[in-house]
Amino acid sequence: MILGCHVRMNAPDYVFRSVQEALDYGANALMLYTGAPQNTKRVPTEKLKISEGLDLLKENGIAPERIIVHAPYLINPANSVKPEVAELAVEFLQSEIKRTAAIGASYIVLHPGSYTTTDLETGIQTVIEQLNRITDIPEGIIICLETMAGKGSEVGSHPEELAQIIEGLHSPEHYGICLDTCHMNDAGYDISDFDGILDRIDSVLGLENLKVIHLNDSKNPCGARKDRHENIGFGTIGFDNLYAVAMNKRTEGIAKILETPYVDGEPPYKQEIAMLRSGTFDPQALTKKAGS
Repeated sequence: MILGCHVRMNAPDYVFRSVQEALDYGANALMLYTGAPQNTKRVPTEKLKISEGLDLLKENGIAPERIIVHAPYLINPANSVKPEVAELAVEFLQSEIKRTAAIGASYIVLHPGSYTTTDLETGIQTVIEQLNRITDIPEGIIICLETMAGKGSEVGSHPEELAQIIEGLHSPEHYGICLDTCHMNDAGYDISDFDGILDRIDSVLGLENLKVIHLNDSKNPCGARKDRHENIGFGTIGFDNLYAVAMNKRTEGIAKILETPYVDGEPPYKQEIAMLRSGTFDPQALTKKAGS
């Protein structure tokens, strides 16, 4: 079972400390931002202690491909209304792709964005146009378009929308998808029928293009289109369904990354990963201090 979580990357040890934090939680994968997600300020990659982090991964028998990078939310490639937003999407994403390669990761997860005041088809075509402006993608890097909850004017709440985007790209070999269980639930998909979801993805995209899974419970009923993550087993999807996702043989080689809420200001990942590895839900687990 390849289980990871969204970890912090802070000074002074950056990537090294991120790997260490994931290992402390019992994870064998991790996801991080290459810098603050709310702005474009970035520390040069040569200061990120990348080699030390990769060495620590190697010591623990974990491949560097299990580092997943998440692109900042301020990148909105679906926005055709504001040219400055579109320009930022291209320039900043290009920079983040290079930083992903420098870290040694293979996958960078990207939200397709929101079409704001236009319409879905315009949004999809805008994503295609903007991503086709990304021409310098290093060998081995895959941009994973994430399945979305469908709130507001989001693009990508259905696999067919992501398939339409990828079909329109000049370099589709550099693109895949990231499935988020909370987002799929909120978009109206029944996670208890995960094989049915995989069948649908396979039919429109090819299951080989599924590269990352975000494993999250949801605070919302199926189809709410709201996108509110919940801790594993404490939401409407439920532990048994999420455990079945984690154990599904068709996706056993894919990293499952937790992005669940902190509990009393502390990350819950050690307890959640332990529950998933044991296959047993402990309703008292998250009342304990994280790390105890």
